Amino acid sequence: MLSTELGFLALSTERVLAALAFALALLVGWLAGRGRNVSIVDLLSSLLLLALVVARLSFVLFYHEHYQLFSLGWLDIRDGGFLLWPGLLAAAIYAGWRAWQQVAVRRPLLLASVVGGGFWLLSLVAFSQLQHSQQVPELSFYSLAGAPLQLTDIEGPMVVNIWATWCPPCRREMPVLQQAQQEQDGVTIVLVNAGESTAEIAHFLTSQGLELDNLWRDPDNALGLAVGSRALPTTLFYHSDGSLADAHLGELSAAGLQRAIQRLR
Repeated sequence: MLSTELGFLALSTERVLAALAFALALLVGWLAGRGRNVSIVDLLSSLLLLALVVARLSFVLFYHEHYQLFSLGWLDIRDGGFLLWPGLLAAAIYAGWRAWQQVAVRRPLLLASVVGGGFWLLSLVAFSQLQHSQQVPELSFYSLAGAPLQLTDIEGPMVVNIWATWCPPCRREMPVLQQAQQEQDGVTIVLVNAGESTAEIAHFLTSQGLELDNLWRDPDNALGLAVGSRALPTTLFYHSDGSLADAHLGELSAAGLQRAIQRLR
């Protein structure tokens, strides 16, 4: 299941697991510090913020060719653009410095880190194993001309984007996907429209001046249901053997797509 539904919201399961891990760390830290009249809630929140900021800045600097200097794009984290290890390293250094300064926070901070971090790591590994066990669904789609098509007929690594014309983030990322189709060799990028007619899709392409390859129709949104995602857009990354390598819920930036394709290769 790639997305978790909370009421009308469809959230990435990975992000839900990370939020649960942090909530568990807060609870354990509060319980461990309560007996010593020590609160580390603010410290844990600061560590999380530091890790996120450093991870984001590291990603922007590594893929700097996709960002304008000091632009608002640096702050647009919807593409999931984070480099994990620099963020974790920065948080670990700051946590060590605070523990060295304040003896009282050492035990609750250690317990919160071990329990929260352990839960996050184990749940992430389990989710990744489940995700990678998924194969390309054997479903039938249609070209805009009405010809039947299947993803299983494509050879080599593949990127599959599920989208709709009424979805604002889908519309915004179309130029990014068009550019990737033109520039990325050795990877097939397929755009699967969820539930719209040929006329609606053609009107959107004409109005936006887009020229996209591998544009398929999925009248019943069978692909989204098969992979366990109700969020649009959803982008799936498949290995050459048909196994699911990764998935992204939400808008993709050029940098985020480049990173995902590099990891896929």
